[in-house]
Amino acid sequence: MNIAERIAELRSLMRQNDVLFYIIFGTDPHASEYMADCWKENAYLTGFQGEACTTVVTPTEVRLWTDSRYYLQADKELAGTEIILMRESEIDTPSPEQWIASAIEEPESRIALDAKLISVNQFEQFNQKLAAYGGIVEDMDLLTPIWNEENRPQLPDGKVFVFDEKYAGESTQSKLKRIREDIASTGANAMMISALDEIAWTLNLRGSDIDFNPVFVSYLLLRQNDAVLFIDAEKLTDEVKDYLHTNRIEVAPYAQAYNLNRYLDEESVVLFDGARLNQGLLNSLQHSYIQGLQNRQSPILVMKSQKNETELAGVKKAMHKDGVALTKFFRWLEQHIGKERLTEVDLMRKLHSFRAEQENFIEESFETIAGYNANGAIVHYEAREDDCAEVCPEGILLLDSGGQYLDGTTDITRTIALSEPSAQAKRDYTLVMKGHIALASARFPKGTRGNQLDVLARQFLWQNGLHYGHGTGHGVGHFLGCHEGPQNIRTDNNPSPLRLGNICSDEPGLYRAGEYGIRIENLVTVVSAEKNDFGEFYKWETLTLCYYDTTLLDLTLLTEQERQWINDYHKRVYAELSPLLDKETADWLKQKCKEI
Repeated sequence: MNIAERIAELRSLMRQNDVLFYIIFGTDPHASEYMADCWKENAYLTGFQGEACTTVVTPTEVRLWTDSRYYLQADKELAGTEIILMRESEIDTPSPEQWIASAIEEPESRIALDAKLISVNQFEQFNQKLAAYGGIVEDMDLLTPIWNEENRPQLPDGKVFVFDEKYAGESTQSKLKRIREDIASTGANAMMISALDEIAWTLNLRGSDIDFNPVFVSYLLLRQNDAVLFIDAEKLTDEVKDYLHTNRIEVAPYAQAYNLNRYLDEESVVLFDGARLNQGLLNSLQHSYIQGLQNRQSPILVMKSQKNETELAGVKKAMHKDGVALTKFFRWLEQHIGKERLTEVDLMRKLHSFRAEQENFIEESFETIAGYNANGAIVHYEAREDDCAEVCPEGILLLDSGGQYLDGTTDITRTIALSEPSAQAKRDYTLVMKGHIALASARFPKGTRGNQLDVLARQFLWQNGLHYGHGTGHGVGHFLGCHEGPQNIRTDNNPSPLRLGNICSDEPGLYRAGEYGIRIENLVTVVSAEKNDFGEFYKWETLTLCYYDTTLLDLTLLTEQERQWINDYHKRVYAELSPLLDKETADWLKQKCKEI
């Protein structure tokens, strides 16, 4: 079936069930950003491949909400369909629930969704808002009859492996003890965990079920003295089974997580994180014979975000490897561009080959974004073999990439000129660079939140009437998700403060549709700066090691301090990477790192 036929089939099922609005969320039962193919319902129904979206289907309309990172992509992928794009980053765009509320015409209008694909907190928000307008939100999976076992991908079955403590820096027993102490402090005696990265971190296990994320599909129930891992048994090797047994972790079938009476008793008070637990699983918990439930932020979220000394040391090793791979790649590109036909996909493959040469490299941390000229203005651009640009020796290339190493996770963006850049491009790049430096140079008191620092990166663009729609910084996991919380650096109000050991990206950008995109990204970590009469102050330590393209700089716009910052960074890049390179590549890097 094509997209129009799928929508028609869904509408037929809606009519049969007296449903006026059907909502499809762009996530999986584990609130994952990236998900296995079997849960990509929005992509199946609409053809839109972006990670973040919500679709609402009515008898006469289909609307898809996504944010500014995906506008150009959505315009392209939804073209020729009846689907209306809702640009949710724009201030006057109603949210899905606001739009549904405004469209409700009949009392007790039935609104259906699959409760396994919406978080508890989001479901409650939908329910409260829509009930006030006469809407009745019901758990009803109407897409599975269309996207059924015959044509739907199966649950992933990758093997799980033990993540050695020499990389993790803390034993599973130590983590379980800390988590249980936190659970007990709230009066609870159990915790239901559905977030895949939290399960992997807690158990010091990793997998390969989700592209670019070394996690495995499962649920975890922590009890006072033991735990239950709900996972398909064929995913476990004998080594992992022994490891779980040693750590007092029982194994049960994945689907059994929705029938918990066997694993909980009448004295159980179960803690869960409503931002990540799905509503379908909560429905099951509410039907279990237990004493009570508590909805609050998972203590694992903060613990996981504060990297220990071993994790930070590992990330720094990964940065050296990443720096070597990128240096080799950019030198290769300079030597080959214009001498042979190269596409964006060719560049992605070549960069992968340089990363794959590095010890402990597993895979990319996300699909490499190689955006040449106008494609660089598509924030989350995805080049495809049959739909990509030829990269020529003129214009601008934006390259956003990262690696998953056993040592840690990397994420870096560099923008380079492939020919003499225009005055506009140099000005744009320099304004982005000034913001990048301002954020990296910040000192801030303990308790500062990321949204309080965000303007440092945007100030020079704003002063010139320029703006970018994405966040300035996201948290990064340790051999886990490239995007993690609770910390971030955005304009949105995030109550979670920046903590010692947090890793964030520093990535301001600027995008001119149809021309080029500019983004500069390093990873930085929060370290102690000083303690004085005014309190404790933190600062950033830059982790990423890769040169900037100084040919894109308008030096007249830089202060002396900003020039010195770039020169000091380049000295460090050369000092730390040159011993790992052959002489010719080291000499080439020295020229790239020369003082400005």
